[in-house]
Amino acid sequence: QLQLVESGGGLVQPGDSLRLSCTTSEPISDVYAVGWFRQAPGKEREGVSCLRSRLEATFYAESVEGRFWITKDNGKNTVYLQMNDLKPQDTGVYYCAARLRQISEPICANVRFVDYWGQGTQVTVSS
Repeated sequence: QLQLVESGGGLVQPGDSLRLSCTTSEPISDVYAVGWFRQAPGKEREGVSCLRSRLEATFYAESVEGRFWITKDNGKNTVYLQMNDLKPQDTGVYYCAARLRQISEPICANVRFVDYWGQGTQVTVSS
């Protein structure tokens, strides 16, 4: 059973930066895809960004492209989400997500593509 542990959330002001971390219980190279979703109060969970571990392939939601960056450190079994120029609409609980089996679509395109979830970390952007 793959386990995902997130960290790095917090309360920041608009324009600030945060870096989220997701550490996997299995080697990153054994996980087909890892990504991030977020859920604001009263809204559905939406994909933010994801990557395919063995390929140089990353994906971003249009709302975060150019501000957020997803990277991985194989030695630490950790995937990072660097979030810059944060906006109030970025507020929500951010969940790490993963899939072991190959799929043609990016896992951050739909919650149905995800097999494993982390517990979530709160990000609040407010002045």
